[in-house]
Amino acid sequence: MTKNILKLTKYNSYKNGFKSHLQLERNLSGNTISAYQHDVALFLQFLTERRPSLDIREVSLSDLREFVMEVHQMGLGPYSQSRVISGLKSFFNYLTLEKIIATNPASLLKSPKLLNKLPVVLTEEDILSILENVDLSEPQGERNKAILEILYGCGLRVSELIDMRLSNLHLKDEIIMVTGKGNKQRLIPIGAAARKQLNTYLRQVRSRQTPHKNALDIVFLNRRGGKLSRQMIFLMVKKQAEKAGIHKNVSPHTFRHSFATHLVQHGADLRAVQQLLGHVSITTTEIYTHLDTNDLRETILRYHPQNRIVNKI
Repeated sequence: MTKNILKLTKYNSYKNGFKSHLQLERNLSGNTISAYQHDVALFLQFLTERRPSLDIREVSLSDLREFVMEVHQMGLGPYSQSRVISGLKSFFNYLTLEKIIATNPASLLKSPKLLNKLPVVLTEEDILSILENVDLSEPQGERNKAILEILYGCGLRVSELIDMRLSNLHLKDEIIMVTGKGNKQRLIPIGAAARKQLNTYLRQVRSRQTPHKNALDIVFLNRRGGKLSRQMIFLMVKKQAEKAGIHKNVSPHTFRHSFATHLVQHGADLRAVQQLLGHVSITTTEIYTHLDTNDLRETILRYHPQNRIVNKI
């Protein structure tokens, strides 16, 4: 696909209306809206190049399947393909609601089968090693350690972390408020270790910075006083994991998975973990019940008849 965006102007009203629909009626997160917009723009570019005379009302299921095949040939994985299809379904559903088209041609599009891979989880020793290897003599050391403590101690998503507000910190009450997916807010208890490190960062680093106008209430700032980007958090986390000698594929979300897994391992109620993570469905949280294999291993070794025979020998 070429990058000639100028030909897409005839679709601008649909794109703009779709964006407003996602923001106002669907109340989706900024990241999801950006992803859907990107995928729809790809499709409209495909239409412009391959079907220049085709009206949006004439798009068929076969046109959509051809586009999805091209996306597959671009090398996008199953998860990315599923997101593209989800975006197309939402876009054509919007066109249907607005009575621009009579029926949704994307309703019969099928997503590729996804493997339910268990997430990467750090051990408690891994976490401790990463935290202990943060160099506090570096200019951003105290900030980076506070970020890691919050990621693990509160189980936040990256977007929730970079959007954390000073006005939503209630450290005396040992509570912070975060804004999650769909702009839903939730209260999360903050433990002693994370609270202590966060206070250190606020007193010794944050208080001495001059924040940008659009970052006055933002907790974690970059060196120039602006809001941190997702990419900066990812790079910092990977660097700290490497310094600690951790060879797993570690990302900020790994700390969230580890937070939930360790809570379940130590007996936390699954409903409570669901609320802390901000999951809409308990089924999303249930994956963490499958990550702790120690009890299962002990059960097999103790009770399986073959193992009992071997133990007697």
